[in-house]
Amino acid sequence: MKITSVKSISEAVKSRRKQLGLTQGETAAMCNVGVRFFSELENGKETLQMNKVLHCLEMLGINLYTLNREDDSGEFGADR
Repeated sequence: MKITSVKSISEAVKSRRKQLGLTQGETAAMCNVGVRFFSELENGKETLQMNKVLHCLEMLGINLYTLNREDDSGEFGADR
C-alpha cells in the first residue's frame, strides 16, 4: 500500500486490526495506548504524536518504508 496521507495510515491500521480479529480496545491495550488515541489513529487525526503512531504500527506488525520518488518511478534512470 502506498502511503500518501494520514488517511492511508489509518486505513492500514484499521485493516490490520480487523485482520487480527481485535477490537479497538484490545488493540489499544496491546499497543499500550488509550482507546481514544487508537480511535483517533484509525480515524486519521492529523495531530497525533508520531512516536505513538510508529509504536502502534510496530506492535501491529506494519512496516513503514521510505522510497525516493525517482527510485519508484524510474524517472532518473538506473545510473543515478
